[in-house]
Amino acid sequence: MQRRDFLAGAAASAFWAGIAKAAAPLADIPIIDTHVHLFDSRRPQGVPYAGSPEWAKEKNGVALPSTYRAFAAPLNIVGAIELEASPWVEDNLWVLEQMHTDTMFVGTVGDLEPEKPDFVELFNRFRKDPLFLGIRCGKIWNRDVTKQVNDPRFLDGLKRVADADLVMDTANPDIELMQAMVKINDKIPSLRIMLDHLPSFDPTPAQQGAYDAVLKEIHGRPKIFAKLSEIDHRTSPARGLAAHKARLDQLMATFGADRVVFGTDWPNSWGTATPAQIVDIARAYFATRTREEAEKYFWKNSLSFYKWKKRAKNQPG
Repeated sequence: MQRRDFLAGAAASAFWAGIAKAAAPLADIPIIDTHVHLFDSRRPQGVPYAGSPEWAKEKNGVALPSTYRAFAAPLNIVGAIELEASPWVEDNLWVLEQMHTDTMFVGTVGDLEPEKPDFVELFNRFRKDPLFLGIRCGKIWNRDVTKQVNDPRFLDGLKRVADADLVMDTANPDIELMQAMVKINDKIPSLRIMLDHLPSFDPTPAQQGAYDAVLKEIHGRPKIFAKLSEIDHRTSPARGLAAHKARLDQLMATFGADRVVFGTDWPNSWGTATPAQIVDIARAYFATRTREEAEKYFWKNSLSFYKWKKRAKNQPG
């Protein structure tokens, strides 16, 4: 090892040790991770998604409940919600089957297309399983929710989700997607909407005005929540809490303590931050706020939004 590599490694270790120290006071609060993915590229048909490039290479594109538990349990993560990682309808069933093998998993947000003729049949089929918590719509799988907000078939499907007391998660945030969620909230006020990974969207100076405006609009809409996940993210060279605190403060001012949840985005986050680093950054940030806010973020708000059911003794309720 060259001296400069050794020094860089030592500096990085000291950097993360400092964040871990700041995070330590909240280590006893249990965590519900609201954003993980499951898949297995060893299946005969393969998979449409196998994690981050680093995960696909290092772990052969395998992410199963037992794989996740090994990372999560030492971090006091006691429950997890899976987010769709495939546009294949039958993979909703595959995920449910995987989760039933491990009580750490309290639910999944599946992939179904509300505008399709078979949506009602499929939705009624999957929602019979109490682990099926809702569906995900966004900018993903060559679909664009911003172009669907005036489609009566799409809106009818989302109305059925709301009437079933289930939820809609989004995918891949930008200003247009956030604006689309405001429009959907206008049309279906009872639908609970989760904006995923908002810290990962870095508006340009030209976008800042529109970004601030849509956050101001969302502020007064209690059915729109946010995942403060991907705090350290691939598109930003900055790392650690100091680099992102201002953005987190703005999002907390927008959503308040009752409408934010924690997520690791495992294993899509692999290669950007380890699960321990993700947890430490989040804990370090909430250590600057009240303990009540931290408990809401790490588990209580996930319960009020997703209405998941406790499956293990160590899960809070």
